[in-house]
Amino acid sequence: MKTPQPLPEQLASAAFTFQEAADAGVTVGRLRHRSLAAPSRGIRQPLPHPVVELSSVVRPLTLVTEFSAASHATAFTLWSFPGFLPCTDDPVTHISRPDTMAIPRRAGVRGHRGQFFAGEIMSLNGLLITSRTRTWLDCARKMSIDELTVVADHLLRIPRPEFEGRAEPYATPADLAEMLDRHKGTPGIQKARLALEQARVGSDSAQETKLRLALEYHGLPEPRLNVPVELGAGVVRQPDLAYPEQKVAVEYDGEGHSEAAQIVRDIAREEDFARAGWLLVRISKRHMENEARGAVAKVRSALLSRGWQPK
Repeated sequence: MKTPQPLPEQLASAAFTFQEAADAGVTVGRLRHRSLAAPSRGIRQPLPHPVVELSSVVRPLTLVTEFSAASHATAFTLWSFPGFLPCTDDPVTHISRPDTMAIPRRAGVRGHRGQFFAGEIMSLNGLLITSRTRTWLDCARKMSIDELTVVADHLLRIPRPEFEGRAEPYATPADLAEMLDRHKGTPGIQKARLALEQARVGSDSAQETKLRLALEYHGLPEPRLNVPVELGAGVVRQPDLAYPEQKVAVEYDGEGHSEAAQIVRDIAREEDFARAGWLLVRISKRHMENEARGAVAKVRSALLSRGWQPK
């Protein structure tokens, strides 16, 4: 077989639709060449399969399926939600259409239908996708209440504009409540309602949310989240969790805290708290094992040492 003509640059690195090929001047004969795989009807992909972002895999599937958008586990991954959702490593692409249309059926796709209101479908770099709040609800059936709370905290978190380029949270508690009210009877909605009840504004990471929930489940008081604490003249720290009445601060130290420069900063932070009469409790991944029993024990001990009494 003759060496095929090179594909146009915009089609050479990811899957594309027949329409995109026609628009770029690619012939039908070229689309039949064995150098192209057929991941689904109406789609071709260069061989060997290039390593591409998920959005490049999903995009042609939504284009060849009219009135469709990435949803469920696929949207969960594309939005970079924290926490755990079963089957996010499944190569199947989840696509949703309005409930007035047929369920999408094609190779590599798990189809869904649903009722969609204004704002529940949006564009992510040109890819149609269910909104963050709709994705949170769509995934509720497969997730635990705590994992749904992790995502809710992520959506409600107030960003730091200097680092993230945005000043508004992805959602407000009212936004999530409205989503639940719109879709009464949706599978998993009761879990989502419970998750919203225990969601809080202020958590900066999934581990912070899981730590907060573990402390409350074991009867410890609800901490304040990432609230600035004045420790002296010009010295302000913002612990992950804080109990101002007992002067106990709790920090979750992730993997980055093992770096030399971060260790120096952590020591300075601990000294600042100590000089102000605060007790700093440092929690690591190890303390979160076995349902966070180690973390709960450390925080409980600190609170008891500062006069807190269980009710």
